[in-house]
Amino acid sequence: MSNDNKILVGINGYGVIGKRVADAVRLQPDMELVGVSDVISDFRVGMAIQRDIHVFASVADKREAMEEAGIPVAGLLDDLLDQVDVIVDCTPKGIGAKNLQTYRDRGVKAIVQGGESHEATGHSFVAQANYESTLGLDATRVVSCNTTSTVRTLVALDDAGLLRRARGVLIRRATDPWESDHSGIMNTVVPERQIPSHQGPDAQTVVPGLDVVTIAAKASHTQSHQHFWIVDLAREATREEVLEVFRKTPRIATIRADEGVVALNSTIELMKDLGRPRGDMWEVALWEDILTVNGDQAYYTYQVDNQAIVIPETIDAIRALAGTVTDGAESIARTDKALGVQQSFLKH
Repeated sequence: MSNDNKILVGINGYGVIGKRVADAVRLQPDMELVGVSDVISDFRVGMAIQRDIHVFASVADKREAMEEAGIPVAGLLDDLLDQVDVIVDCTPKGIGAKNLQTYRDRGVKAIVQGGESHEATGHSFVAQANYESTLGLDATRVVSCNTTSTVRTLVALDDAGLLRRARGVLIRRATDPWESDHSGIMNTVVPERQIPSHQGPDAQTVVPGLDVVTIAAKASHTQSHQHFWIVDLAREATREEVLEVFRKTPRIATIRADEGVVALNSTIELMKDLGRPRGDMWEVALWEDILTVNGDQAYYTYQVDNQAIVIPETIDAIRALAGTVTDGAESIARTDKALGVQQSFLKH
């Protein structure tokens, strides 16, 4: 901890997720970003320098190339680990799990991303569902964007005593927008070859008793995922009752097609009009005028920003590992206030 009791945070990997986590950490009154670590020397790390963030080299043999490119390297990853309480690993899939032993050897609490397996840490995290079980651990895994949204919505229903089982269809984006010049698919839809798709079992790593099955396909667009859910309720309920559950749940925001938010691109444009950094949407955007309830069955659809939804979860995971806030609801409230998370995007 710093002298003013702030959690000292480092980030290994300054890419799509890492840069967003860095900005979010700097907005938290109880956290201090010590620096970020990476192996690249292009415009992405250059932006970190412009934001007055200390940059470290993740591996020693990349330091010279980074310095030759004009990056003022503050040291190596080992030096960063000497200065932090929690390290957030945002490196590409597979690397974070390999880095865990290094973090453990250094006595630094660690967070890895949803691309790693649950077995890497033995604990998977969504703040709303299992914040308290993270206290005292040395590491956790913030689950993927799709799994995060699945847990948020289904746990909301479960906590209200309404959930019996859920079946979902996921239309996934092909690739991240910044990679669309060299990867992704065009003019087709590719179904995942296994049912359930991995998101359902992944949600069960957070909430073991969740009765959920997911089916997924990858479509030829690069921004956001969309989910369609058929939920068997534990009892008969009204549409207003189910809608009120979602309206009261943090990090779920309602949108309406009859207000012109008719598709994924509409919501993306709305985020830009709201002045969101990078156009990010941290919330699950749930279409309230599409939500339908018939007796003990509910049907709904929502949008997931694959680049942003896990950012508030990561902030909460930092607090949970550091042990500075023991109540999940309090951490969620702090994070959401600092970021500007909303439960309705339009004022009526």
